Amino acid sequence: MIFIELIKSILFGIIEGITEWLPISSTGHLILLNEFVHLNCSAEFLEMFDVVIQLGAIMAVVLMFRKKLWPFTSRDEGLYKRTTVVMWMKIAVACIPTILIGLPLDDFSQKYFYNGVSVAIMLVLFGVAFIIIENRNKNKIPKVRSLNKLSFTDALIIGCFQLIAAIFPGTSRSGATIVGALTIGVSRPVAAEFTFFLAVPAMAGASLLKIVKFISAGVSITGTELAVLFFGCLTSFVVSVFAIKFLMKYIRRHDFKAFGWYRIVLGAILFLYYIVKLISIGSI
Repeated sequence: MIFIELIKSILFGIIEGITEWLPISSTGHLILLNEFVHLNCSAEFLEMFDVVIQLGAIMAVVLMFRKKLWPFTSRDEGLYKRTTVVMWMKIAVACIPTILIGLPLDDFSQKYFYNGVSVAIMLVLFGVAFIIIENRNKNKIPKVRSLNKLSFTDALIIGCFQLIAAIFPGTSRSGATIVGALTIGVSRPVAAEFTFFLAVPAMAGASLLKIVKFISAGVSITGTELAVLFFGCLTSFVVSVFAIKFLMKYIRRHDFKAFGWYRIVLGAILFLYYIVKLISIGSI
């Protein structure tokens, strides 16, 4: 029995590792996967699992970009790299909208927007946004072509787009922040890298919030559930490494329109699936 649950957790980890970094909505894919693959765990654990599995993806970013993320020098203890500290300050600024608005609305969002129809709508909307913005930016030279050139105002604007993803699942956190960055003239590689770095505090904070809520609810966790969580995170970590490498290589030669079209098709399929499901049970 536990072997089957671990296989399921690995499948969830694969989907999370791929879709967390490609701008196609990890939440949308996990909701769809939940329709066909059911973990034999408590409802409280499943709600926590879908978010905390992101910790594996975060560790992939920390490992791959450790030299850019670590602010201290290796030669003299106490000295730091100014550019890295400034970058972390920009990341902190980008997190402000989600902290001030997104976190207080977490329960509201969970109650009203974490459903297939809402996810389908946001998949399509931001898929269209990718196509429109990439067409608009065609043959334009980005004004921000390095992380050092990204201003605090730019970071705050990108953070506002991250807020949209925090409230409306299916938007895709990476998708929303990349769309925001492209809108204000940030190059694709810089938009992707800043999105990766911004994910560290954003996703770690979301995971911590879910863990605290889970513990506060007084729900006990079984050994099977612990194993499911561990293997899900481990798989998410391994797959994320390959997904990040793929995306960084892909955007050197291509734009994001392919992801936009994918989102539109997936959103349409998801929307039709849930409409048919609601009709079949007599809800509409």
